[in-house]
Amino acid sequence: MTRLIGALACAAWIVSAGVAWGEPLQAPAAREVARGVYVLPGAVPVDRGLDGNTVILSGRAGLVVVDTGRHAWHSDAILAFAAAQRRPIVAIVNTHWHLDHTSGNRRITAVFPQARLYTTAAIDRALAPGGFLERGLAGARAQLADPNTSALDREEIEGFLATMDASASLRPDVVLERSRRLRLAGRRLDVRITAGAVSDADVWIYDRGSKVAIVGDLVTFPSPFFESACPNAWRAALDEVWATPFEIAIPGHGEPMSRAQFDAYRSAFNAFLDCVGGEAEASACATGWVDDVAQFLDSDAAREEARQYAAYYVGFLRQNGGKSPDCLTR
Repeated sequence: MTRLIGALACAAWIVSAGVAWGEPLQAPAAREVARGVYVLPGAVPVDRGLDGNTVILSGRAGLVVVDTGRHAWHSDAILAFAAAQRRPIVAIVNTHWHLDHTSGNRRITAVFPQARLYTTAAIDRALAPGGFLERGLAGARAQLADPNTSALDREEIEGFLATMDASASLRPDVVLERSRRLRLAGRRLDVRITAGAVSDADVWIYDRGSKVAIVGDLVTFPSPFFESACPNAWRAALDEVWATPFEIAIPGHGEPMSRAQFDAYRSAFNAFLDCVGGEAEASACATGWVDDVAQFLDSDAAREEARQYAAYYVGFLRQNGGKSPDCLTR
């Protein structure tokens, strides 16, 4: 599997087959999926890190940007959308601290310095000495100094280091400590906080006006990403989302989903964790995952990618007692 999965995986970069080498590095245009709710899709470029999906909410007082991607071309697309709409970005919400969802913060606030960042304080532990992100710094600097490091990998590492050098942009202006209703840009949002899941604490949003749930990496393709995860808390978070009367769920990676599709993902997630907790071969768990999410995988290449991801995470979870070493809960 052509992935860099380790100290920099998922949160810093994941290398993947996806967009063919030589294609323009630019994000697709944002599209409206419900009234005033726009999705700017993330991407999985060849040999580069992921960009998570961005959701933009249009309110009377301006725009709310939920997650800002990793690469400059992704944040450029966010800024281009704001310019085309002739609306200011007044708030940023980060669903969690993984850098494919937060690296664009500094680029957005450079243009809209009044935009306030709303997220949990989970980033503090990731940046602390010995934390997930801090652990990646020494390896990244060593790889950058290695003359054998390719120009493309060097560019990705430099992006990671630039974000770490500007890590203040990852810390919230408004700390979200508990679930509550917020009015952002004049838009009334139910903001929910997990007790663990993808990270120590994650944000997901239910927008009552559009009946859209913005769930971040509680839903990802080609598989869940467990590098910093507490899987049991993640199960509970998916159940919480299901209990809301949403009609569309927007994942952190992948296409917007109907309620039925979200429930299919939730069932597949639970079955995968049950398999990981049992004695089946990793290949059987991986095949089960691919079969259960087949409706979301549109090619043999996508199915093989999902299988490889799932097989990797079976080993990762089993080696670490069923959760990430960074998980603080059971």
